[in-house]
Amino acid sequence: MKGSFFKKLVIIFLVFVGIGALLKLSGDFFGDSEKRVTAKNTILHLEMNGVILNGKKFLKNLKKYRDDHKVKAILISINSPGGAVGPSQEIYSEIKRVRDEIKKPVICVSTGVMASGAYYSAVACDKIVVAPGALVGSIGVIMEFANIEKLYDWAKISRYSITSGKFKDSGAEYRAMREDERALFQNMIDEVYGQFKTTVMKERKLKEDVVTEYADGRVFTGATAVKLGFADQEGFYEDAVKLAAETAKLGDNYEVFEIPKKRVSIFDLGDTEREDDVNSLAEYADVLKGKSFGPDIEAAMKFVLRTKYLNQPLYMLPGSWE
Repeated sequence: MKGSFFKKLVIIFLVFVGIGALLKLSGDFFGDSEKRVTAKNTILHLEMNGVILNGKKFLKNLKKYRDDHKVKAILISINSPGGAVGPSQEIYSEIKRVRDEIKKPVICVSTGVMASGAYYSAVACDKIVVAPGALVGSIGVIMEFANIEKLYDWAKISRYSITSGKFKDSGAEYRAMREDERALFQNMIDEVYGQFKTTVMKERKLKEDVVTEYADGRVFTGATAVKLGFADQEGFYEDAVKLAAETAKLGDNYEVFEIPKKRVSIFDLGDTEREDDVNSLAEYADVLKGKSFGPDIEAAMKFVLRTKYLNQPLYMLPGSWE
């Protein structure tokens, strides 16, 4: 009897999970109505927090709401040290599309960090608002490598590779870098750096000599960024909201729409899709702290060894970002 009861219980559980999954796929699970913009004059508020790894979540929300006729302006709160080159450029491109093609004003604000790739994304906005003590800038490109061949020697491990060409294993951690490889990577860095500088000059309407002087990776305070022309005004979130309303000519008749946070339920079990562009290292930290059983042990080890960003060009403020 006990076995029969247990089987029935399992079947009932699976039926409910299946029904919930179908409802979730149909977009009706727990009501999509919560996500609808209702006010005639709405300022859409988006957040860009943490290291930019792929930008999928931010871009998904931007694309979902930007064409809504009730959305008259977009406000982006930024607290990010930057991240991967491609995603930063993609976010910049989509923000610029809203501004130039859809003709809706976009304002960004930072009271924390708006550096490197995050700043690259921000220059697509109509106006940049920063707290006087915010960290802004870090215009530059970084590409880190590690040579741990002595560690392999100590562990009595011999690593090697068979390649189709002499540059295929360039940047490998098991050997020293050759001079021709160093030159190859430097050329790559210079090319991407030139793209960064050109974008800042064009969007901020700054002279080349000014950008060249300050685009050496240095970080400004918000107050200095405004003074030099890399940001528009000092202020905080409420100041940015008012600026967005003024730019869109909404007067006092508007509402700020916040993107609802996703509520995780039992029906999300087994859903391993990662679409968040930021704070992605936190999941590896949870694995190490025993808070999660994440499947990516290799990623967790990269978190421990701080090797996640090795061998790739980044628009990112140097340091350990978790």
